[in-house]
Amino acid sequence: MHPILSQLRRLFLYLLAWVPFAALLYYLFGAVGGMTRAEAGILVPVLCVIYAFDCLTAWYTCKATPLETSSIQRIGTTHLLAASIMSSIWVLVAQAVARLMAYSPRFADAPHHVARIGSILFATGVLLYLLSVGLHYVLLALQRSQAAEQRLNAAKVLARDAELRALKTQINPHFLFNSLHSISALTSIDPARARDMCVALADFLRLTLGMGEKTVIPLDEELSLLRKYLAVEKIRFGARLQMQEDVALETLSLTVPPLLLQPLIENAVNHGIANLPQGGWIKLEVNREPEQDLLHIKVANNYDPDTPPRRRGGVGLVNVRQRMEARYGTRAQFAIDKKDDTFEVQLILPAEAGVPA
Repeated sequence: MHPILSQLRRLFLYLLAWVPFAALLYYLFGAVGGMTRAEAGILVPVLCVIYAFDCLTAWYTCKATPLETSSIQRIGTTHLLAASIMSSIWVLVAQAVARLMAYSPRFADAPHHVARIGSILFATGVLLYLLSVGLHYVLLALQRSQAAEQRLNAAKVLARDAELRALKTQINPHFLFNSLHSISALTSIDPARARDMCVALADFLRLTLGMGEKTVIPLDEELSLLRKYLAVEKIRFGARLQMQEDVALETLSLTVPPLLLQPLIENAVNHGIANLPQGGWIKLEVNREPEQDLLHIKVANNYDPDTPPRRRGGVGLVNVRQRMEARYGTRAQFAIDKKDDTFEVQLILPAEAGVPA
């Protein structure tokens, strides 16, 4: 559909732009054609409205002769021919309207006045049509630009979704590697605990399989996943692992990417609790900032600052940061802070509530 006719607002602005041309015609009909104000007051609005819609046909000739692929000769010939035809029709319409007006004795001279300015009216029609051609080429360029931008945005969304799927596939193998390593160690010293850990691990994995292709889940569901994971690790560490939760009730219905918290807690366990013979603590805080409508998540744990860093590690934290960047862009923040013997990870992301997707 024609872009100007597709919206009433655009059509109104387009017709409004014809007011200066109507004023010019009104002057020409009076000064050159010798028309009375009453004659020009009737004839000019009718002609301008008709020709305003006639000039919209330039949209189709512009589409048929794109600037990028058409020769200058073809473009010029096509539009000059179209302008001449439309302007000739416009002059004929003006003459027909003038004859109708002549049925009234008051406007008996209207046909004579129109004939006097016929050539000027024709030239004006050609000029107005060519101006319309220029306008429509601008509209076509804007339309192509918007289409290209939409394709680019669609490509970005597809790339982002592919990246999110790839990052999500890293989580379970990383967790499985650590869990199976722990089970292997337990089989030789405590087979019963190793068996319990296998059962707890199966429960956790069964729950993660239910996520499917979801991109977000309610925070309440994410916390259930986290507790299944902690059930696995508590078998491994026993009383050495102390977990504290401080979660605001109003945040439970907000959505977050699935398995967002588990890598943070896993990092706290493997790089903090595991290196403390006496055990340690992990604290999870979740609250909502109403002013900017942001969700704040903080995971803190104690650790031994004298323990040398592992050659390999941090996969979970890197994964979380990349997933946040891919999904939220600059709307989210990821920060790490070390204070004495406390390691802290803070996430800030948009407080989104809605149906899980």
